[in-house]
Amino acid sequence: MILARFLGPRVWILVAVILAAAVLVPMANLGLPRDHPLHVPSYAVQLWGRFVCYALLALALDLVWGYVGILSLGHGAFFALGGYAMGMYLMRQIGARGGYGNPVLPDFMVSLNWKELPWYWYGFDQFWFACLMVVLVPGLLAFVFGFFAFRSRVTGVYLSIITQAMTYALLLAFFRNDMGFGGNNGLTDFKDILGFPIQAVSTRAALFAASCVALAIGVLLVGWITRSKLGKLMIAVRDAESRTRFIGWRPEYVKLFAFTVSGVMAGVAGALYVPQVGIINPGEFSPLNSIEVVIWAAVGGRGTLIGPVLGALLVNYGKTIFTTVWPETWLFLLGGLFVFVTLLLPRGIVGTIDHGFDAFRATRRARDAEKGEAAGAVPNPAE
Repeated sequence: MILARFLGPRVWILVAVILAAAVLVPMANLGLPRDHPLHVPSYAVQLWGRFVCYALLALALDLVWGYVGILSLGHGAFFALGGYAMGMYLMRQIGARGGYGNPVLPDFMVSLNWKELPWYWYGFDQFWFACLMVVLVPGLLAFVFGFFAFRSRVTGVYLSIITQAMTYALLLAFFRNDMGFGGNNGLTDFKDILGFPIQAVSTRAALFAASCVALAIGVLLVGWITRSKLGKLMIAVRDAESRTRFIGWRPEYVKLFAFTVSGVMAGVAGALYVPQVGIINPGEFSPLNSIEVVIWAAVGGRGTLIGPVLGALLVNYGKTIFTTVWPETWLFLLGGLFVFVTLLLPRGIVGTIDHGFDAFRATRRARDAEKGEAAGAVPNPAE
């Protein structure tokens, strides 16, 4: 009960909707016949699963941008690293079923005449180890990068630029064949996960449900952080970093904590994304992908918790439609959407609605106060 009041009704409603989708969508896909009006086709389950992963990524960005004021243009790097960690596990599960029949080396290593498995591939034949790397690798990169950047007091547009430079550097590195990650083609041709065929309808439904559960946990985690005393300190750093430092706090530590947690969340989103799309390649490091995440958060409303989730779902749904109808103009529409939101809806959809309700309540309170004062000013006839 205390936790419910602490997080507020908005968080619990959002979590309830996400968990309901985790149950109802697989049931509608697996339990209803194809001719049933409520049947959800398998391609929709896979598509919606991707959207849920994108929503978790947008929520991760919102933790640092909406509540700490760090505009990261490199969150695609953490997403891709988590995806590569899961992709390495899926490649190790192929074994002798690959095109070259090698029980240890993936096909791309055999084609490049690799004689033995690189040391950094060891352990990825175990699911628990892959899950550990999904958390550790993006988290460690976020911690090391943030430690040096925030310690040097790099802020504003300069920090945004170096985050974008980081993801572009990783893009160039992973394109190289000698890195041992598949080069330009990346990792693909996955067969199964935890012994279940990855192309099976039931596996797709389970991955969708797992993505929804991860998003619900992410919402609860971000809600708990931002509504705690630490969350108030994060907002203080966002709004008045110099004043926060002057009264004795260390803003760089607050930023580092939020940036590391955000990197881990982005890595988890990438790990859930890869088995649903069936491929991970260096294109996921593209700076354009990170900029799209910023647009999702901006459209939904940064610093609102529910806004980035809504923005990711709406923009990607629109992308699915418009890239089919007008594929050549989608990027212009996306850029125009960002300009429109920046100029006319700077608070985003949810932020604008909240601001409207706040203004309405403030006006109503002021009107009630004026009526009370007027009633108190009327002389009493009995006097």
